[in-house]
Amino acid sequence: MWSLKNKLFLWGIVLKPVKVGICGLGTVGSGSFNILLNNAEEITRRVGRSIVIEQVGARRDNDMCDTTGIKVTRDIFDVVNNPEIDIVLELIGGTSVAKELVLTAIENGKHVVTANKALIAEHGNEIFAKARDKGVIVAFEAAVAGGIPIIKSLREGLSANRIEWLAGIINGTGNFILSEMTEKNRNFDEVLAEAQALGYAEADPTFDIEGIDAAHKLTILASIAFGIPLQFEKTYTEGISRITSQDIEFANQLGYAIKHLGIARRTKAGIELRVHPTLISRKQLLANVNGVMNAIMVQGDVVGPTLTYGAGAGALPTGSSVIADVIDVARALTADPTNRVPHLAFQADSLSSVPILPVEEIECGFFLNMTIKDRAGVLANITQILSMNEISIESLIQREREGSELVPLVVMTHDVKERNMNAAIAAIEALPDVAGTVQRIRVENLA
Repeated sequence: MWSLKNKLFLWGIVLKPVKVGICGLGTVGSGSFNILLNNAEEITRRVGRSIVIEQVGARRDNDMCDTTGIKVTRDIFDVVNNPEIDIVLELIGGTSVAKELVLTAIENGKHVVTANKALIAEHGNEIFAKARDKGVIVAFEAAVAGGIPIIKSLREGLSANRIEWLAGIINGTGNFILSEMTEKNRNFDEVLAEAQALGYAEADPTFDIEGIDAAHKLTILASIAFGIPLQFEKTYTEGISRITSQDIEFANQLGYAIKHLGIARRTKAGIELRVHPTLISRKQLLANVNGVMNAIMVQGDVVGPTLTYGAGAGALPTGSSVIADVIDVARALTADPTNRVPHLAFQADSLSSVPILPVEEIECGFFLNMTIKDRAGVLANITQILSMNEISIESLIQREREGSELVPLVVMTHDVKERNMNAAIAAIEALPDVAGTVQRIRVENLA
């Protein structure tokens, strides 16, 4: 049987190897490097020609990567200025040097593959505009949910659909913390320390636990789902550091799990774009995604609900998405730029100007956890305030006094606009018989 290589030779077609330059040999860089080497034969069979690592730019060596016979430089800009290189892999992270690196690569006519969600979410509009001008591709599957091909799914697999909403667990660190708190009744600080010891969380965990990482990812997903420009600065972001074991216990009694979700929804008034702790029914598939795993649920008008699940981080899962992008770019090298899949799924001149809704205009149910004095009339005062703000109660839990006049009270409400809830909480906290602040967690039915 004739190989593809032999057939191409007989047909007089000589396809040169695609030459790749890798910038960064950290976790994702080393995973991508090793996948390209170890799966070279399989990759060649898929592309129709070989993909080779021409040069690596890294500040330090990585013992996990055998760079024998490969050019290595400490100056990553040597890679993007190398005329031999066709595709640059930007795997250094951050947004300052990375942005300069990517824009230089594009200016030099090179295609770019990146796993940098912050770079795309914050500077993607500028980067994509320059890439269109230069006729090159910027691919970024690995920027969201590690090894899960959610961007390809939204951009291509679901392209016949009008996406109605999407919701996802898109940060493994936060999911690990909430899973441990739920399953083992542990407190937040204890589990965070373990996550740092295991390498799931950075020494400064702010991006993970305060929702910034998830907000970067949600910004990208929403742009592709709804055909809108990237608007990270308009994404409402709230972290999980205030979630307590008591919140989780009461939610469980009511049949809910607490998950840190990124939610994007199309409404008549505009687009909801928000990251926050969320109560979801334990019957929902997302409620049962635990540990460091990621999952994204997408509702299309034609296909209905879909769920993608898998590893959201790590050298090999994320490297898998990086190399899948390299393969796609290699296949498209000879294609007319006007016939390529647009960066954000929709044609650049067709992106919508539909507004992003402020969080005060979002409507959902609420879980309220507060501490009150166990006296006659306190509950009546609270329910009156809720009623005055057009908030109806779905369920209520009040524990009996245990040696103290202070008792916890949990109220679950039906859907209401956030601005109404803000006014109600302010009034409740002002009551003399309510101690401290009211813990508010949003509730979603994902329907």
